[in-house]
Amino acid sequence: MIELFLLFIFYQYQNIEEEHIRTNLFLEMKNYSLDFEDPRFDIDIVAYYDKQVFYELQEDKKSLFMLVPFQDSTEDVLKIIFPQEKYHALIEAVEKKQRMQFLLLTLIAIVLSILSAIYSLRPIRSSLRMLEDFIKDIIHDLNTPLTSILINLKMIDEKGEEIESISRSAKNIAMLHQNLDSYLKESKNHEEQFSLKEVVDNQVRFFAPMYDYLAWNVEVDEVLLSTDKNAFIRIVYNLLSNACKYNTSDGYINIYLTQHILTIENKSYGVRNPSRVFERFYKESERGLGIGLHIVDKLCTELNIKKEFHLQDTIVKVTLGVGVVTLK
Repeated sequence: MIELFLLFIFYQYQNIEEEHIRTNLFLEMKNYSLDFEDPRFDIDIVAYYDKQVFYELQEDKKSLFMLVPFQDSTEDVLKIIFPQEKYHALIEAVEKKQRMQFLLLTLIAIVLSILSAIYSLRPIRSSLRMLEDFIKDIIHDLNTPLTSILINLKMIDEKGEEIESISRSAKNIAMLHQNLDSYLKESKNHEEQFSLKEVVDNQVRFFAPMYDYLAWNVEVDEVLLSTDKNAFIRIVYNLLSNACKYNTSDGYINIYLTQHILTIENKSYGVRNPSRVFERFYKESERGLGIGLHIVDKLCTELNIKKEFHLQDTIVKVTLGVGVVTLK
């Protein structure tokens, strides 16, 4: 916007300057017709004919000129000439000056914009730092009680629906804890071989009881992956969590492996901005923190896994290129 405004101003200024040059040439030619002492002008004698215009700046392909009548002649007219080359040189000098001014003002505008942006973003950066400190405090405070809950759950011999519900909730909090921890810091990945089917089945067993109204269809062969297992588990967890949360009441989740491509497909109510789903803090409803799919993006980059998001009508598909797969 600033550039367009400056261009408009300089365009108007250039028109004014050109008119100013022409006005000065007219006045100087008029003075020249009295004393003939300005070396910039040439003179010529032309024949008089009807409808000639005197004392007015005129122009042809070769020059700007003014016609002046002779006081003692009715057949000849004095033509005062200023060459087009010299006129264009004056215009070019004005344009050069304007370009320098435009570049200078553009540079000043850029500097002011940067300083304004820095000043405006300072509260946002401060808020983000406070948010990260807050998340760090939450992670630290959650770690001890969460560990204690998980250990005590393992020590309970009695099994029942209530215990299973508590266990799932604790594991859900534990995964959220890992997501927050992964969001705040870079973690070192440890490559190991593990069963893709085992990871998928474990996550399905975790989510299916909580979303028992969804139709689950899993078709994953018994294959081995060689990558960081914990990071890959978080990828699958976050994708399934997102697929479950934003599904429909009569929806489904399909998980299948085809030619080293793992696909998680689900029904949804639609996605308004598919290109933004992996952005940090982006969400299309009030639910969640908006970091689940961002962590998927972050972990896929770290593990060199190619991911793609597809939307066809209301059907969402996320594909993961799991790389080299070794058949058992």
